[in-house]
Amino acid sequence: MGWLFYTDGRVQTYVDEREEITRLCTFEGETRKTELVKACKVGSTWYAAARVTNLDGTAVEDATYVTDADGSITFGAVFLTRYDDGCWGYKDMEESAGPNVSRAPLGLIELLSDLKDPDSYAQDWRQRCRNWAAIPDYEEGDKIRLATPVTLTDGSTCQIVTATYYKRGRQKRRCYRIEETGGLVRLSKASLAGSELLSSAKGAASPVLAEFLAGRDA
Repeated sequence: MGWLFYTDGRVQTYVDEREEITRLCTFEGETRKTELVKACKVGSTWYAAARVTNLDGTAVEDATYVTDADGSITFGAVFLTRYDDGCWGYKDMEESAGPNVSRAPLGLIELLSDLKDPDSYAQDWRQRCRNWAAIPDYEEGDKIRLATPVTLTDGSTCQIVTATYYKRGRQKRRCYRIEETGGLVRLSKASLAGSELLSSAKGAASPVLAEFLAGRDA
């Protein structure tokens, strides 16, 4: 389905969004009910785990999911969201529809029922979420080799970098020193997928940045 926008201004804050996601994942029919188990917002996307149970207490039979021990099934859902002229809107997808965004936290993925088809879209989506979660969060001084060279705006490439940071106001911003040139570059988390830690040099200060700046002042 496409995007649905609310023009009545009912959704304005994070709390409003969470309440609306909860409402969208909670409903009851003649034989089954669905309720939200967990919801997480990553960027502008909400990820949800919703549990389905039969009202008569019997086990839920489903072509996609393996029934859990308590007779229920729990599936994953993705809600793309954005604001347009102050109006909040969403586009929802069930995990078996093969959503592109795949940054659901592992804690949510672990709540979902097993899948009957190991080659399904949902299985692929869950694996991509796991791959994203597995990308290391490098610390100051860590020297790493990227899985593939990254092409920079000037056309050059880099593959071996050292984690450091720079300051903007009171905030620290992650960046990386390029091994070949000594320059600094910002890298997306996605570009760190499959990277390898070559050496670690943890420290409270930033010796990498200090060395870089000293070289500029020389």
